[in-house]
Amino acid sequence: MDHSKEMVKLAIHALEDKKAMDIRVIDIREVSVIADYFIVANGTNHNQVQALVDNVDETLGRAGYQCRVEGYDSANWTLMDYKDIVVHVFDQENRLFYDLERIWRDGKRVDIEDLK
Repeated sequence: MDHSKEMVKLAIHALEDKKAMDIRVIDIREVSVIADYFIVANGTNHNQVQALVDNVDETLGRAGYQCRVEGYDSANWTLMDYKDIVVHVFDQENRLFYDLERIWRDGKRVDIEDLK
């Protein structure tokens, strides 16, 4: 298995562990050079968004992956850039507003169950 998919699996597990809502994985390998996968999820409040980000960072960090994080303090939209994958954790309002799933609709939606 390629390391991008392994990173996605770890991130999903970390998000599920902290009860992230509506986790989506988008394979963007054929439409962008930014990354291989986007993961989009949301929390219900500021504290949960930060807990989700902390858990992803800790889980992938233990596996040896480093990231650049933006938006942590506001917790409206936190972006975690691992180069091969990008994790977007929103609050509910901003997820609806930015609608990344629509913007990146040319990517392939990945069924999370297929990754388990």
